[in-house]
Amino acid sequence: MEFSNHAILIGAGLVLLSILASTLSARTGAPLLFVFLGIGMLAGEDGPGQIRFGDYQVAYLVGTMALAIILFDGGMRTRYETFRVGLWPAVSLATVGVILTTLIVGYGASYLLGLDLMQGMLIGAIIGSTDAAAVFSLLHAAGMRLKQRVGATLEIESGCNDPMAVFLTLSLIQIVGAEQPVSGWSFLWHFVEQFGLGALAGIGGGKLLVWMMSRVTLASGLYPLLAMAGGLSIYAGTTVLDGSGFLAIYLAGLVLGNSRLQTAGNVLRVHDGLAWLSQIALFLMLGLLVTPGALVEVGVGAIGVAALLMLVARPLAVGVSLLPFKFPLREQAFISWTGLRGAVPIVLALFPALAGLPESSIYFNVAFFVVLASLLVQGWTVAPLATLLRLKLPQEHAPYYSEFVAVPGRAGLQLLGYRVNELSAAIGRTVIQLALPAEVRVVAAFRGGKSVDSISRLEVATGDLVYVITPDEHMTVLDLLFVPADDLEESEQQRFFGTFTLNGDAPLGEVVEMYGGEVPQSISSMTLAQYIDRQFRRRPDVGDYVRFGKLNLVVREMHDGQVSKVGIVVRER
Repeated sequence: MEFSNHAILIGAGLVLLSILASTLSARTGAPLLFVFLGIGMLAGEDGPGQIRFGDYQVAYLVGTMALAIILFDGGMRTRYETFRVGLWPAVSLATVGVILTTLIVGYGASYLLGLDLMQGMLIGAIIGSTDAAAVFSLLHAAGMRLKQRVGATLEIESGCNDPMAVFLTLSLIQIVGAEQPVSGWSFLWHFVEQFGLGALAGIGGGKLLVWMMSRVTLASGLYPLLAMAGGLSIYAGTTVLDGSGFLAIYLAGLVLGNSRLQTAGNVLRVHDGLAWLSQIALFLMLGLLVTPGALVEVGVGAIGVAALLMLVARPLAVGVSLLPFKFPLREQAFISWTGLRGAVPIVLALFPALAGLPESSIYFNVAFFVVLASLLVQGWTVAPLATLLRLKLPQEHAPYYSEFVAVPGRAGLQLLGYRVNELSAAIGRTVIQLALPAEVRVVAAFRGGKSVDSISRLEVATGDLVYVITPDEHMTVLDLLFVPADDLEESEQQRFFGTFTLNGDAPLGEVVEMYGGEVPQSISSMTLAQYIDRQFRRRPDVGDYVRFGKLNLVVREMHDGQVSKVGIVVRER
């Protein structure tokens, strides 16, 4: 009993310390997962904490469960529109990219670490995939608003590349262990089985989970638990059938998150906390598992492997994988640098030890070293690089409070809370005079901490709290009405999108001639949208731009896959 109490005290204390240490990450820009990992290492046997933990079975159990929850949450927050934009580039990276990374790193690791070729290839397979926990955490926690094509590709890749990494790792363990030869056909079939079963189970299981949650009546606190239990059941069932459980639970989360259930807001809010807890527990445990002294022994070779991965293997893999999709070089460069390694390589590095391979510690130590280098070097520089490459979009305005509203027979309603700023066009007008869309209802207002009794006669003033119920499609209009951009934000918008904004159907020839340019006769009759569409092979994205003489034509808004607004940036020669 005393041991249990001590274990709870230590565990809760480490989680509490990790949560408080997250403020350090916000101040210094340090990757949050690196902070959690560092706390785990300090608490371990070579650190001040002196906690001895070396149970690989427990580490594998906790690690896979935590990764499953993180992927489930990530899937629920991915929109179908985003998924469609980045799906095929991400699939290419998750298959061809992982294979190329494994081959390049494998050859290099065998030379740098003095291993035979198959052992080197095993290290390449272990660190060959990007990590969902690291990518989701970095892109979301940093508050970065990336171009949709880039952000979607990175997130979907990290959610889908585990089948290939697991498949290659297990196959190479079989070869290194010399249990039996592996034929090319069995190699291929096992991969198809992993990917196919994972996709079918994820989509089918996700739809079944949506059906179940829409038909059972439960206490509100039980719906998030039902979602989690259903997701983990899909993961475990798929794995038992020899499919990819990680892919299945990510796709199940995608289906559930896009189902517009009335309980969606409650489920997402609870799962946000569960995903954070999973990340903290996962990286604390992995930090406890490593022996820092053992990392020093492989330090020189591991530095070479990390450099080879970040500077050679990943860029080459990205370049080849994205070749059919014609990504601009700056987007390829960013995707290459954001190939973060995190918990997945460390969990995969447990496989050789669990399989009883000789010298299995070298796989774990090298993988851990590479993850540290990736989080420290790449994680710390991703945000500045996004700004440098013009892939970080200006922040959108948003309400300070939002909550899905459960209305029987109607989905997609949200309760939004706005603190009216001094630039709002609503100031001095009554709610009736605002001429809000018919489906929007102002349901409450507060001034000076006190509720306003007669909302319809309220003259809106700076600092008022206004709460509205609205369908999703009217959110942008309300954001601009109640919280328009201040001078600094407007300046940032203008630097990125330009001072002037035109409709996508504006004639290209007239626009260019207005600024003293000339347009070839063959394209002068095109609209701005048609020209941009042609330049990006019908796959433009917000933030994309094309140069025409001294003008940058920047995609500012998209509607139903078409360019609707174009910003005009006049470059100084």
